[in-house]
Amino acid sequence: MHFKGQEGLKIAADVWGSDEDPLVILLHGGGQTRHAWQETGKKLSQAGYQAIAIDLRGHGDSDWHPEGDYSINAYKQDLISIINNKGKPACLVGASLGGMTSLSLAGDLKNSNLCSALVMVDMGIYPNPIGSVRIVDFMLSGKDGFESLEQASQAISNYLPHRQKPKEIEGLKKNLRLKEDGKFYWHWDPKFIQRRLGSQEKGFRDSQLKAAERVSVPTLLIRGALSDVVTKEDVDYFLSVIPHAEFKEIEKAAHMIAGDRNDIFAKETIKFLKSL
Repeated sequence: MHFKGQEGLKIAADVWGSDEDPLVILLHGGGQTRHAWQETGKKLSQAGYQAIAIDLRGHGDSDWHPEGDYSINAYKQDLISIINNKGKPACLVGASLGGMTSLSLAGDLKNSNLCSALVMVDMGIYPNPIGSVRIVDFMLSGKDGFESLEQASQAISNYLPHRQKPKEIEGLKKNLRLKEDGKFYWHWDPKFIQRRLGSQEKGFRDSQLKAAERVSVPTLLIRGALSDVVTKEDVDYFLSVIPHAEFKEIEKAAHMIAGDRNDIFAKETIKFLKSL
């Protein structure tokens, strides 16, 4: 299905569960798509929640912004539109970029009533610079396209050496676009990474910190024990700014926790939601 985001952009989504159930919105990381949440969405619906996984603007099957507006505020405005469409507040579960977007809304006093709880998935108040560089390098590695699915699969394995390489790679087509030149390209707008490379770090960091200081809803920070995007120092800082937040660390998981240890991740998320 699709929702209408800011400026009328079409935002693609998968939905599990009933409209009568408490709402959980799942927001993926930069360069990913809503398909990263498939198993999590199913488990949430089985636990009594309506789960909505969206493709952030410029990703997957959602519209690309014509002028490349991929700011955190733009993603937040899309999220506000979706929650207003549903007519009830949502628990926000955000990974990486999705976490930054979720934090921005949870700490927006004008719209804080739209967020009932916050789950940050391997994302602190802002990403660790070293881990961020690795992500950007990985995303840029496919800028000229891949000759085959196998080549794309190898690029992922190089980025995620701790994860066993899957024997079946047809599912990668959900995250790739086959273009007229016969090559496979990642399913996101190249202007997205251009904005990341040219963003003004200070303004971003200040706004995220101010949002974090205003967060009052129940909050859970989940870190992958192997993550280089959220260090232990980042965790300590997050918990000092949002002292009521809970913290869980998942072993044998790196930055992409839902893909590495989805069973444990979903269990911890549901446990947190049930405690509210």
